[in-house]
This record gives sequence, C-alpha cells and structure tokens, in this order.
Amino acid sequence: MAVSNLDMHALFVLGDLRAKLVKQFQSRFVYITEQNAEGIYIAEIDTEEALVVDDKPGLKLKVGDHFSASVLPSREGGKLDIKFRDIKLTVYGLGDYAFVTTADGHGIVFKEGHSVVMVFAAHQQLQEGLTKTLKAVTAKAAKWRKGELVTFKASE
Repeated sequence: MAVSNLDMHALFVLGDLRAKLVKQFQSRFVYITEQNAEGIYIAEIDTEEALVVDDKPGLKLKVGDHFSASVLPSREGGKLDIKFRDIKLTVYGLGDYAFVTTADGHGIVFKEGHSVVMVFAAHQQLQEGLTKTLKAVTAKAAKWRKGELVTFKASE
C-alpha cells in the first residue's frame, strides 16, 4: 500500500513556488511555453479575460481552462502538479525549476525529462518576435543543442 504525505519541507518549498506562480498571473499578459525536441508551443493568456482562482487553503491555482497548479501529497513528501493543455508535469522540489528575469518580464521555467514549460509574466503584451523573445528567456535556464535539452540551470 502506497503511503502519501505532505511533509513540512515540501509544504514550505512547494507552497512558496505555488505562491510565486500566483504572482505571475497578477500581470495582464502571461505566456506559457512548452519546449521539447519537436519545437515550441506558445499560449498567451490575458488575465483580464481568464478567471484566475487562487485557492490558498487548498494550495491550488487555476487559470480558466488553460492552466492549473496544485500542491499534493506524495510518497516523496510532496509534489506540485502542473497541467497545461495535454501536458501534465510534476515538480518534486529543488532542481526542477528556475527563475528568470529579462527586460520584458519574469518567468519560472519547469523541467521534466527532456522538455520544459515556462510561465512568463510580461510587463506588456509581446507584439513582435514572440517566439524569439520567449526562446531567449527559456535559454537563460535551459540550453538546447540539435533539438535536445543538454543543460538545465536550476535556481535552487
């Protein structure tokens, strides 16, 4: 029988990470990217049109039908489940994410396997060079060579 728990360290680290995600969605325009060997997928979310629900007691964040993040118990002590489109990734703690900042805004890059997902809060709507700009932001944490993820520089 699997035993699941949410230990205090996981609650602190993952709860803080969820709170930082909530701050991302306080910006008007948030961009979510998924980058893997096949390429990059980008979605723009206008937070004035998408309902952002911050359930602090339940440690959940839900943004319309686009994105959700929840801190849940696990055998390892805790996990952050992130869902975006048909992507579901799990962050267990340190080493799986990086904070990045540029002149255009700030983001959190999550790594799972050979793909990364970034939640980027832009200071203003990105009009031109969207793909180039967001790839450059991701490159601050994740380095790609010939379509493969070769290095990931975690923040913590």
